[in-house]
Amino acid sequence: MLPLTLQPVNDQVYAVNTAQGEHVGNLKRVGALWKFKAVGYDENGAVMPGHGPLTDQHNQSFAELDAAHICAQLAAL
Repeated sequence: MLPLTLQPVNDQVYAVNTAQGEHVGNLKRVGALWKFKAVGYDENGAVMPGHGPLTDQHNQSFAELDAAHICAQLAAL
């Protein structure tokens, strides 16, 4: 997997992108945790929740918004 970056959308959501800018998911604050929500896109560009290159990490939770740790964990598989 390529290196990942986090881009703030608002104080409760961060977009997760590859270094080339491909959107592969979002981190959403759910209570006290940050949950990763994988996304993919179909051939027409429609968003497919729970799909994409990080499908196996869908719903992975993180206690803190630590970009280095989160990106390393998501890219590990």
